[in-house]
Amino acid sequence: MQLLNTILIGITAGSIYSLMAIAFVLVWRSTRVVNFAQAGMALLSTYIGYEAVTRFGSFWIALPVAMLGGALFAALVEVILMRLLVKHASTGPIAAVAPIIATLGLLGLIRSVIAMIWGGQDLRILPPVSNMGFTLNGETLVFSPLKLLILIITLVLMALLSLLFQRTNLGLSLRASAYAPEISRLSGVHVDLIRTLGWALAGAAGAVAGIFQTVNGNGNFSPDSIEFALLLVSGFIAAVIGGLDSLLGAVIGGMFLGIVIAFVLIYVNTSLFFIVPFIILLIVLFIRPQGIIGARAGRRA
Repeated sequence: MQLLNTILIGITAGSIYSLMAIAFVLVWRSTRVVNFAQAGMALLSTYIGYEAVTRFGSFWIALPVAMLGGALFAALVEVILMRLLVKHASTGPIAAVAPIIATLGLLGLIRSVIAMIWGGQDLRILPPVSNMGFTLNGETLVFSPLKLLILIITLVLMALLSLLFQRTNLGLSLRASAYAPEISRLSGVHVDLIRTLGWALAGAAGAVAGIFQTVNGNGNFSPDSIEFALLLVSGFIAAVIGGLDSLLGAVIGGMFLGIVIAFVLIYVNTSLFFIVPFIILLIVLFIRPQGIIGARAGRRA
């Protein structure tokens, strides 16, 4: 029973890590930028969801509202900040790292603005379904209807986005705009608009991660919530483990990370919680730098 509970804990945590990893992958695949402000965007979307819950009294209205808010904010960030930054820094010596540095600064700015608007006190969002574990042979599992819901939404979101990237012209445009923007423009693709759409999709996925990270815990959150910092680290590591170019890799990386962390916490030592993800990352980078699903870069002449 302890083994089963450990696996279920890991799957639940891994589902949330996968959602954040998907957001990282979406931005990377559309613009080749690692967005470290993703956790701040997820936090802001959670506050938008809280306002929707307060006004409408329904989680199922608040979730799409939070996704829409996250998508719009991410799109604005791409249009106002990232597009201009990439344009002006494209020929400078820091062209490769300037967008990353900007996202780190944006993360702090978002947290500060949230604290100014909503204050620093804890707010709460109640889960839409019960978080009481299922019963099996008279034993109560840690796996609950809420955790099942999180797992299902993660898999559905991954499937829909995979279909978008692999089976539609829009997905082809997203990939082409990231890898060869100039050729894409010559082919008639509106590269700037496509990149903005990629950021918007990432903002929506991050909003789902932020909402479920909140309700999967005690429901409380604040501008300084440690849960969102952990979500940022875990989501990024999961994306790298799975392969930054693969949505399936993001899900596999998140699940793998969640299960390994759960086993270490329960069977080894809880104090290793902050160390284990980085150890896993180093091991994967040594063995397979491109990630579990990532494709190895071809050699150029």
